[in-house]
Amino acid sequence: MLLSLVVHTYSLRYWFPATVMLGTAPAYILSWGAWRLLSTVLPARVYHRLDDRLYCMYQSMVLFFFENYTGVEVIIYGDIPKNKENVIYLSNHQCTADWIIADMLAIRQSALGHVRYVLKDGLKWLPLYGWYFSQHGGAYVKRSAKFNEITMKKKLQTQTKCGAPMYLVIFPEGTRYNPELKSVIADSQAFATKEGLAVLKHTLTPRMKASHIALNAMSDHLDAIYDVTVAYEGTLSTSGQRRPAPSMPEFLCKECPRVHIYFDRVDIKEIPSEPLFFRRWLHERFEIKDRLLTDFYESEDADKIRTFPGEGKHSPLSLSKTLPSMVILGGLTLPLLLTESGRKVYVGTWLYGTLLGWLWVNAFP
Repeated sequence: MLLSLVVHTYSLRYWFPATVMLGTAPAYILSWGAWRLLSTVLPARVYHRLDDRLYCMYQSMVLFFFENYTGVEVIIYGDIPKNKENVIYLSNHQCTADWIIADMLAIRQSALGHVRYVLKDGLKWLPLYGWYFSQHGGAYVKRSAKFNEITMKKKLQTQTKCGAPMYLVIFPEGTRYNPELKSVIADSQAFATKEGLAVLKHTLTPRMKASHIALNAMSDHLDAIYDVTVAYEGTLSTSGQRRPAPSMPEFLCKECPRVHIYFDRVDIKEIPSEPLFFRRWLHERFEIKDRLLTDFYESEDADKIRTFPGEGKHSPLSLSKTLPSMVILGGLTLPLLLTESGRKVYVGTWLYGTLLGWLWVNAFP
């Protein structure tokens, strides 16, 4: 009986926030759809301005759960600029929660609504979300030979030409680093050896295509690249071995006590645009990440292990930045669930969004 209660309580830690986040999606999409319809006769700049505000509202509600609800400690090394900038955000990639880390930094710069992602192609099939992320300015890419450079470049240029602020999140490794997937790590290291690059231990060899296209497509629009290295505390076993980073459900179940974020701003003028030099620059940045993570997980110095160099500043997120969004979206959703007609609209929105997303990604591959 007691064991069942413990298991039930543990599952509620995840299902409660997941239900709220998914449950408010139809109301959000309906609100956004109304604005999209009304804004068809307005300049694109005006549409993007309110779209960013709406997106900020939804993602603030998401951060209520991933920060305030979980109680995770966010420790930041380096100085985040106080002013908003147009940037490419480059980070190591370990788990599904990495997307949330980008939001955590963006909200501390009041740039949450400007976040747009470069996503792997399979994610476009997510009901509602997959289609909406594309509408918000995100780009879907395929790996290796199937990578469509023209489509991605056109998408980014369309955004920048209408003056849309850009906080473009890219994970150059292309897939998640998992210390238990030895074959993936071995293949990545073999590729580095073949290309004459330094072999990395705690990250995968970065691929340059998406980052380089983004840099060239938006060169006149960008202020900087944010080079971010993330480590999740609690991923070091008692035997000193690195364990997989927490998934979103595990993160929501409060299995990650602290997130360590090493932040480095690189001015856009310092980044080479020529492909060969850019590839070298990108790999050198990941060599730095690899050294940071090696010390974090393997250092024999008690002052270096489980920490990054420099002063780590605790950065709690105020409830005032997240709770109002939670209340507003909950207020929009509740009427849909209390009446029979509202429930029909609710279910219909999910089905319509799924169908529309399927048509969109097939009509405009």
